[in-house]
Amino acid sequence: MSLITTTHTRHALLLSTLLLSSSLLSPLAMASTELPGEGIRVQPLQSSLPEEAFQSLLVSKLMVRLGYDVQPAQEVDYNVAYASVAQGDGTFLAFNWIPLQDNKYEQAGGDKVFFRQGTYVAGAAQGYLIDKQTATRYGITNLGQLKDPALAVLFDGDGDGKADLVGCNPGWGCEEAINHHLDEFGLTPTVTHKQGNYAALIADTRARFQSGKPVLYYTWTPYWLSSELVPGRDVVWLEVPADGPDAAKTRLPNGKNYGFPVNTMHIVANKQFAEANPAAAKLFSIVKLPLNDINVQNGLMNRGQNKPADIERHADAWLKGHGALVNEWLTQARVAAEQANAAG
Repeated sequence: MSLITTTHTRHALLLSTLLLSSSLLSPLAMASTELPGEGIRVQPLQSSLPEEAFQSLLVSKLMVRLGYDVQPAQEVDYNVAYASVAQGDGTFLAFNWIPLQDNKYEQAGGDKVFFRQGTYVAGAAQGYLIDKQTATRYGITNLGQLKDPALAVLFDGDGDGKADLVGCNPGWGCEEAINHHLDEFGLTPTVTHKQGNYAALIADTRARFQSGKPVLYYTWTPYWLSSELVPGRDVVWLEVPADGPDAAKTRLPNGKNYGFPVNTMHIVANKQFAEANPAAAKLFSIVKLPLNDINVQNGLMNRGQNKPADIERHADAWLKGHGALVNEWLTQARVAAEQANAAG
């Protein structure tokens, strides 16, 4: 065999070997590009409020599409959720309220331990409402009017002569805010903050309303209740005294003051996880969920579609209905991972 033939044969063998290697590696390379989270375990946390499961599940399903090994969400109360994510026992939570839960965020370590960028849900209002019939009949427009025992007793359901204000579960951010209002506005002698299981208390409130009795309660949006007891039609928002210490902070652009600033909701993740997972960090920072979409889904839950399989179906339908937007988010997340790999 000539030297030329031998050299040609070696080159041919080398080329075929390179082509074979390339064909074997390309699917793996493609997988790592498409699935930057492959093999990485993620533990979502969600609150004990069933209506928050939908917004958590959407994020989980998006992360699955990036390859992450997403575990079923663990249900914990808010304080435990923040502490768990800070310590790395949980990966993310999708219900960080600003400013309502600012204290919980800071007490758990704040920006030193958490990754928080972007706004997941905007325009979340909250405050106090009474039935429109009582508001109109007695001219009640302001929570401060309930300092008058004659007005407060209208909302007395247990016979103690004080108004029953249906409020928040112990440990919720709104619990502190409501107690603060009752103290600051001098309402503790005439108003009782009724606490327990919010869903059960609100069920009683709806029953009272339907029987024609006065109701007084705190609520927030997004939540199904405002699609059942519709503000302006069935119930009215109460303003709070204008001389309150936080009046300037809580006054709305329309001049009304319901005692709470409009909140935004954010995805909060463990900072170390986010730094090690640029695809997830990018996703957390760009995904957005319209508040009214949560109201609609929560309304379905209230009408009986409240089992895990129902919420799963709702989440899948939302993702399918927003396919182009979802693909854009996932593309941006994958690009972030590629750029991080190239830089590293």
